[in-house]
Amino acid sequence: MNGFLTELGKRLAERWLSLLVLPGALFLGVLAAGRFLGHARWYDVAALPDGLDAHTTQATGSAARAVLLLTAFLLAASACGLAAQALGSQVERVWLAADWPNWPKRTHPAVLRLIAHRQRRYDERREQVARSAAEDHVLGDSSGPAGMGLRTAVARHRLRRIADARPVRPTWPGDRLDAVDARLNEQLGVDVAAVWPLLWLHAPDTTRAEITAARDAMQRATTLAGWALLYLAVAGVWWPGALVSAAIMATAWHRFRVTTDAYATLVEAATRLHVGDLARHLGLESDGPLTRRRGTDLTAHLTEGRPSTRRDPRPPTT
Repeated sequence: MNGFLTELGKRLAERWLSLLVLPGALFLGVLAAGRFLGHARWYDVAALPDGLDAHTTQATGSAARAVLLLTAFLLAASACGLAAQALGSQVERVWLAADWPNWPKRTHPAVLRLIAHRQRRYDERREQVARSAAEDHVLGDSSGPAGMGLRTAVARHRLRRIADARPVRPTWPGDRLDAVDARLNEQLGVDVAAVWPLLWLHAPDTTRAEITAARDAMQRATTLAGWALLYLAVAGVWWPGALVSAAIMATAWHRFRVTTDAYATLVEAATRLHVGDLARHLGLESDGPLTRRRGTDLTAHLTEGRPSTRRDPRPPTT
């Protein structure tokens, strides 16, 4: 038991150090350097060692003060890490935009205009896909991926950069997750929001591990966006901090798109693979692949409490 607690303490310390302290220490170091340089001497990096050394020598006059300063620095770095995670959760809410109708009403006109703009672009790209497919059919071109023509493949790639389905949210990651829900509802009659809690408990450990890893990657991307917002404070005292913040935010957005795509793919795959087993486990009759009618019955069973059509293993009495 002591060995287990010791190993657990080491792992927690490693995570605390890697997720909170080190990024926070880097942020505080850049903030201190920016505060020393200022806007006027933003380029005078060569003066940093001597200037910071002088300030550090004044602050740490004794060993006790040095320990207190180090402790305060670690606590401040941890606080910055927690602040970045909190800001990242809000960034995720905005980037997924699942509850945008609940946002302040003054934001609704802008959001609706953005959705309409994305829908127009999606419709234009979808028409381009149809035209490219017709041209490839006439030319007999099948050199693209999956046997489709090269023009069609390029047009489909450009279409998917707008959205995976016709946009209903203002952001690409939000539409990517919404497209999974809409597709499973249309093809299998499954409401993912209602089925997912039971499906998650029913899925094997390997499936849950893959989905958890993808979800953690999404969270790390939004935490990186939280750091980008914190670096705006550096821009207040040292204007190149704005460039650092913009670069971090661009990286976070790209990572969030990639990780959201992976997460949505895994959620859809897990639902298609295991929802039939879940229906059978709940006692719903299902012969062969899950049909849309059976998926609708499963959703109704979970949301409305309808009794399942369980087979009676006992032979009928005569």
